[in-house]
Amino acid sequence: MTPPYPKTPRTVLVTGAGTGIGRATARAFADEGAHVVAVGRREAPLVETAVHDPSRISPLVADVTAADGPETIVRAALDRYGRIDVLVNNAGIVSTQSLRTYTHTAVEPLLATNLLAPVLLVQSALPALENSRGVIVNVTTSVGQRGWPGNSLYAAGKAALEVLTRSWAVELAPLGIRVAAVAPGAIDTPIGEHAGHTPEHQEAIRAWQLRHTPLGRVGTPGEVAWAITQLASQHASFVTGVVLPVDGGAVVA
Repeated sequence: MTPPYPKTPRTVLVTGAGTGIGRATARAFADEGAHVVAVGRREAPLVETAVHDPSRISPLVADVTAADGPETIVRAALDRYGRIDVLVNNAGIVSTQSLRTYTHTAVEPLLATNLLAPVLLVQSALPALENSRGVIVNVTTSVGQRGWPGNSLYAAGKAALEVLTRSWAVELAPLGIRVAAVAPGAIDTPIGEHAGHTPEHQEAIRAWQLRHTPLGRVGTPGEVAWAITQLASQHASFVTGVVLPVDGGAVVA
């Protein structure tokens, strides 16, 4: 039997909500009637995200990698809405560096954003998620299940997040918390531009992705957002520990 929806609107935390998958996810949850805390480091993109439904999307400028970032984000959500039902760990960055050029300085922000921040944010949100018997959805990458030459550390960090997804699903099940992940493939987002990739580099990456995508096209942020909302849905109440590729078949090709 599918559990009923809570009588009050769900509260959803989405990191990296200023653009791309995060923006589409925040808007998709708002369309379902949820209150959404849209988290990001830049105010202007978050405001643009919230324009979709200002009554339901609340921008929160915060850095998930800051020492007090997770606690600040969770406290802000609880102060505003009194509960957290869904946590979407979407924030992620790529680098212009590769195996031959990685330095300590280059590696730190990659791991801090893509791996450590989700760990500490989940930790901070656990009491609230236990109270609501909530859901955690991690955003990884389908390439993490294969390999990404030239961007190995990004893929490795996301692959580690998939292991955490499965581990947390078992660890948190007694608390009534479900944990799942979506693994996007080639999606039309500005993540490469934010990393400083040149148009030529970005074009080369897209060409490589398309050669490994059986459906032969780039996906949209909305297609990933749909998968996230479905995994967080009450109709998925018996689903936990899964990693759902949204990649046009890249993983199985």
